[in-house]
Amino acid sequence: MKKNIGIFIIMLGALLLILCALVPFMSDMADQNWYTWGSLSLIVVGLLTHIFLNKKIDA
Repeated sequence: MKKNIGIFIIMLGALLLILCALVPFMSDMADQNWYTWGSLSLIVVGLLTHIFLNKKIDA
């Protein structure tokens, strides 16, 4: 389970992007950049978490 935390964070960021694009309430909001930056940061953090945890667990 510990090895998959990064993957779950990446999937959460992708889900945020999908919801922002498909749900009319979220896409009609005035400042949509917060969702984009938030999902980007979740994806980057998830990727780094996945890399570091897998290196630490394998070593």
